[in-house]
Amino acid sequence: MFTSVDDVSARLAATGYLASPAVATTVFLADRLGKPLLVEGPAGVGKTELAKAVAEVAQARLVRLQCYEGVDESRALYEWNHAKQLLRISAGRDETWDETRTDIFSEEFLLTRPLLTAIRGDDPKVLLIDETDKADVEVEGLLLEVLSDFQVTVPELGTIAATRRPFVVLTSNASRELSEALRRRCLFLHIGFPDEELERRIVRLKVPELDEALATSVVRVVGALRAMDLRKVPSVAETIDWARTLLALGADTLDDTVVRDSLGVLLKHHDDVLKATAKLDLDAV
Repeated sequence: MFTSVDDVSARLAATGYLASPAVATTVFLADRLGKPLLVEGPAGVGKTELAKAVAEVAQARLVRLQCYEGVDESRALYEWNHAKQLLRISAGRDETWDETRTDIFSEEFLLTRPLLTAIRGDDPKVLLIDETDKADVEVEGLLLEVLSDFQVTVPELGTIAATRRPFVVLTSNASRELSEALRRRCLFLHIGFPDEELERRIVRLKVPELDEALATSVVRVVGALRAMDLRKVPSVAETIDWARTLLALGADTLDDTVVRDSLGVLLKHHDDVLKATAKLDLDAV
């Protein structure tokens, strides 16, 4: 997919994703080595967007498994279309059970879910397993066979192996520790908050109408907020939202009134807003 680290940076940038050297290098290695990529970091720093950007670059189909507490095999791998199976059984009353069973446990009655969908077919795919840490520990067992051998075993049909491996991205906010068995199968990448220069470039790319001076001020204020002891510091996504907010308000510069009135875009807890209002010194940033 990529010829070099610089190729990764250039092609991701063309989609609107500005990758740091560490991100570009790890993406290149994941592609070259055929390894899944485990991306950890705080919410809103671009983990999911990275998978979307890679899919766009590769002109590949993005297959997404959104993890949550209670997600199970029927949501991740496959399930049988029971309603359709019952209709088929009812329609074949004169058949033997062996004849009916062979029919109802066939491709026609199989409902594929993201993990199985990602390894079937010859078209290019990017498999995004999003917020892996929110799933139960048992779900990791479902992932091991897929990520080790890129195959899924359906007892009624046998083993289905990938004819073309997808590019796999797992994301985690580190709300719980993932198993060592899962980590061993992946290349690891931590995406933290970008440095001031990279974040300014991101803001200018995503909100091109914002002038250079105001973009610089926005990034510096957000950096000052991240240095505070807040319950939830603003992410890159919220920096971009704030830049768009300032445009909507027609603000040319940042002053106490504008910042105070729009802090709800950056901060999501009342005590954080109170702390920022009391401690933020615009003259110092």
